[in-house]
Amino acid sequence: MGSNLASWAGPPEATLTAAALRLESLGRLTQRSSLYSTEPVGFAGQPRFVNAVVALETDLDPRRLLERLLAVELEFGRDRAAGIPNGPRTLDLDILLFGDVQLSELGLEIPHPRLAGRAFVLIPLCEIAPRIMDGSRNLTVSQLLHNLLSGRESEAHAVVPIQWDGWRACVLRDGAGLGAP
Repeated sequence: MGSNLASWAGPPEATLTAAALRLESLGRLTQRSSLYSTEPVGFAGQPRFVNAVVALETDLDPRRLLERLLAVELEFGRDRAAGIPNGPRTLDLDILLFGDVQLSELGLEIPHPRLAGRAFVLIPLCEIAPRIMDGSRNLTVSQLLHNLLSGRESEAHAVVPIQWDGWRACVLRDGAGLGAP
């Protein structure tokens, strides 16, 4: 998940917190990473992003999950059809991995096709699931991150952990924390 523009929920940190709570309607959040401030990728003339990764247990199939994630994005003010590719956005929700599913359909590819090349995704994902496998590459998330950063440590420095009390206080309806480290 990522955001670099304010939504009705507030600044990007508040948007990610509200979106994490909203994802409860799609399943059960079992883990979440820290929040990270990251450099924009692709379209440089925009604010830094706030990114995080959450683990969601769901009964939805991948296509239905994607449809519901896009509906949540709309609730937070993002219309992908009207935006600039890789441009500023109130909320970005992507499916990175879905168990051991490998899928390539129009508008949906699992594992996420750019997963292995993005430190801003791999660092928070490695925080919560370092041993999970990317079946398309037959490597763990930890191995993907190591491969990405080998000789390019500066990319890791572009992904900076940030503290935001609202994210730390975020709890599920049953009162259990979202697995903050």
